[in-house]
Amino acid sequence: MKKNSLDNREEYYDQRAKKGLGHEIAKARWPYFFISPFYILFLIFGAFPLVFSFILSFTTWKGTGPLIFNNFGNYKLILTDKVFWQSMLNGAILFFMYVPFQTLLASVLAVMLNSKRVKGFRFFRTIIFMPYISNMVAAGFVFQLLFGSRNGLFNSILGIFSISPIPWLDSMWGARVALCALIIWAWLGYNMVIILAGLQTISSELTEAAMIDGANSVQAFFLITIPLLRPVILFCVITSTIGSFNLFGELMSLFHATGGTGPLNAVITPLLAVFGQAFHNFKLGYASSQAYVYFLLIFVVALLQLRFFNKEVD
Repeated sequence: MKKNSLDNREEYYDQRAKKGLGHEIAKARWPYFFISPFYILFLIFGAFPLVFSFILSFTTWKGTGPLIFNNFGNYKLILTDKVFWQSMLNGAILFFMYVPFQTLLASVLAVMLNSKRVKGFRFFRTIIFMPYISNMVAAGFVFQLLFGSRNGLFNSILGIFSISPIPWLDSMWGARVALCALIIWAWLGYNMVIILAGLQTISSELTEAAMIDGANSVQAFFLITIPLLRPVILFCVITSTIGSFNLFGELMSLFHATGGTGPLNAVITPLLAVFGQAFHNFKLGYASSQAYVYFLLIFVVALLQLRFFNKEVD
């Protein structure tokens, strides 16, 4: 019986191999037909732009006319492009200015809302999360009123204490501080919800056991909660890092008078620099090369963060 079953199985696979892949596809044509829209859209709006932009990065093209290949000319030009490297520097500066503080504050708020002592945590969670779903253009105009150099609310408060007004939106570091305040206001709730979801997967018995052994709430937070939250915090840090270099809507709403670049290109980001080259100067080939250099640098930074933070928890 076993020999006959093996012979039948081998005969089945031999017949299947003779029929070939085409027969299998034809047999399953209807399942493939129903899932085909996803792959068609992906090829049109996903794969094709990636391949075409990579080809464009080796050309000089303004959107019309033939493609003129210039080998690595665009990439050589990037090495001396001060605006592009200023945008990369701005992204790094903004990262160090707001990401550590935002991540820590989001973690503290998540721990507080996760506590059983807090009543109505759903209400507070909703209130803190609401800025994330607010209109960024409206938020930008509100923050212009808050950080206005002449009649801004913050300068009016400083005037009560006889402190000279600060040109928040008209100086390099003042513009960066105002932008970081807007980013924290808009994205704090998002990071808090992500960390809160991670906290709810951690057993409260671990913290209770640490406090029974003599640890206070602060020690339990930094020695128990934070290590167990490392994967979630790593996700928030990496997405915030990418966001620091990808800022666009916040810049255009807060610094629309300067085209989003701020005073002396103080807050221009790589995404805005690529956008300017592509749709203001119509240098689509050069913009594509900038986009690929920017992608490569961000990819390396993300890998370094993964290697530095993503460690095993004992």
